[in-house]
Amino acid sequence: MTNDTGRKLFIGGKLRRLRRDLGLSQTRLAEDLGISPSYANLMERNQRPVSAQVLIRLAEVYYLDIGALAASEDDRSLTELQAAMSDPLFRDLAVPQQELRDLVETCPSVADAIRRLYQAYQQTQRDPDATAGAESRPFDPVEAVRNAIEAARNYFPALDETAEALATELAEAGPDLLGALAARLQARHSVRLRILPADVMAGALRRFDRHRRQLQLSEMVSPSGRVFQAAFQLATIEHAALIDALVDETALTDATARRMFRIFLANSFAGAVMMPYGRFFAAAEACRYDVTVLAQRFNASLEQVCHRLTTLQRAGARGVPFFMIRVDDAGNVSKRHASGRFHLSRYGGTCPLWNLHETFRSPGAILTQRLEMPDGTAFFSIAASVSGARQPFPAREARFAIGLVCEMKYAGRIVYADGEGGAAARIGTNCRLCERTDCAQRAEPPAARPILIDENLRGVVPFQFDPGRGRTQRPGNA
Repeated sequence: MTNDTGRKLFIGGKLRRLRRDLGLSQTRLAEDLGISPSYANLMERNQRPVSAQVLIRLAEVYYLDIGALAASEDDRSLTELQAAMSDPLFRDLAVPQQELRDLVETCPSVADAIRRLYQAYQQTQRDPDATAGAESRPFDPVEAVRNAIEAARNYFPALDETAEALATELAEAGPDLLGALAARLQARHSVRLRILPADVMAGALRRFDRHRRQLQLSEMVSPSGRVFQAAFQLATIEHAALIDALVDETALTDATARRMFRIFLANSFAGAVMMPYGRFFAAAEACRYDVTVLAQRFNASLEQVCHRLTTLQRAGARGVPFFMIRVDDAGNVSKRHASGRFHLSRYGGTCPLWNLHETFRSPGAILTQRLEMPDGTAFFSIAASVSGARQPFPAREARFAIGLVCEMKYAGRIVYADGEGGAAARIGTNCRLCERTDCAQRAEPPAARPILIDENLRGVVPFQFDPGRGRTQRPGNA
């Protein structure tokens, strides 16, 4: 229940936030848990650890997921605060990592507030013409939607259960899922599914013609993509009320962000219809998370399978908590979903020592790697390259690398980890936050260390810096 089994569980800030979210007084919480109010007060102030018995009681009384409470978003929050503190605005403060960790663990709401303020500052910096007023400050709907997904740990029980029930109903018509979806769209909603030539679709992959009541798909869409798009359309028509209710449960107020989140939920519904929770979880455990086998068994793409693996968080049937990332060959992050933790900065790129980037040179291969972060935490990585939708000549199809990462303690459940020995790759979050002194791939010095300038020495590492001090000076002032 903790990252370090030798470490007691101090989650006072989370416990306090939970109590307030439930609208409970400290006395009422103590009564429900069968402890004294004074002991509840000590736990909230991190002067006493939360015992296993208290965790179990919390789960029983308030129907909580213990794992979600004990292993929360602390690592992501800490990484993002570290990235913020590396900004030139704060460099001279040299805030120790332990102080940031203390803030995240004891005052998570304050940590969230600082992160939001820094995100707002970043948005303002991208638009020099933006004023300081909140009403005119640039808003990033993509980042807002990612925050909403991460807040839910990429798991939406009602959506999953509804999709699973639909999949069971559709399976009664036989193994042709696309045919069953098309028949349901026609019979219940008078929507006809048509596969049209690429030139007729004029660059579109899917188009819903409301006037003609047609769902039009390009011939360039793969078989698994056709099933996905048909299920997506059925979700937006047949389960619009459920999707709208889930959107309303978030803190999203921006119209664009709400529409984007609605599309994300419909996409998740489509994936859950193709890979119903119960069957998919059982298959994943049986084949030990062999993504190739899962793609074949469920007639899905590799990317669809990887995304689905990040959603397996049902109580009593919880899969390996994966972190998923999708990047292009320039390193731009276009997808980031997680049910598990991983050190990835919101404000920088990924580490070039991670073999995620090598997949572009090995199409069709699945690359594995043991990873070690600067703080000593260990992870296991699976990476592969995938292609986007095919395009008529001369357009170039999009290319991406997909990475699935889990904590090393789960590697025994994954077939790709068998025989994976040798030293782990010592990677970092990104160059600005990594303080390894021996990395020849380093693109810039760590933000919190002074650069050492010596015109008489050129080492393998492009930047020399003082590993033991916390104030940064610019090269021109050296």
